[in-house]
Amino acid sequence: TMYTKQEAAQLRKEFWTTFGQYMKPVPTEGGEKVNWINYKSGDKHIRFTMQADQYKAIIAIEITHPDTDIQRLYTEQFLQMKKLFHTVMKEEWAWDFFTTEAYGNTIGRIYKERIVISIFDKNNWPQLITFFKYRIIKLHEFWSSARYTFETLRQ
Repeated sequence: TMYTKQEAAQLRKEFWTTFGQYMKPVPTEGGEKVNWINYKSGDKHIRFTMQADQYKAIIAIEITHPDTDIQRLYTEQFLQMKKLFHTVMKEEWAWDFFTTEAYGNTIGRIYKERIVISIFDKNNWPQLITFFKYRIIKLHEFWSSARYTFETLRQ
């Protein structure tokens, strides 16, 4: 099925609204309120993203520091925690450093991808919600302890 830009945007909005409502009652260990869809890492150079289109779903940690030397330090810090990360996540993720994102900036990415699942097919929404829900909760669990190791890199 082909969708107009407006229809596609509407379906995306509807999915993320649904996902947000689904995640609202999810408690965190510390009991703090978390905006699961627009997760704030507390570091402007580390963002957690969730994306879905007509082919795939991706959840990622993106390291976006504009200074490549500092970005390398962030990368090394994450690599030191790779074992902890995979232990918490209970699965392997792809580690792709110094890749180019949509706007041409060089970023680092640690991500999990699920292929052949479309946000435009509402029958896929339960799978998408499950895919994102489990992983964003685990990411939060990882980040709750890991974030302190990045404090020295913040300016």
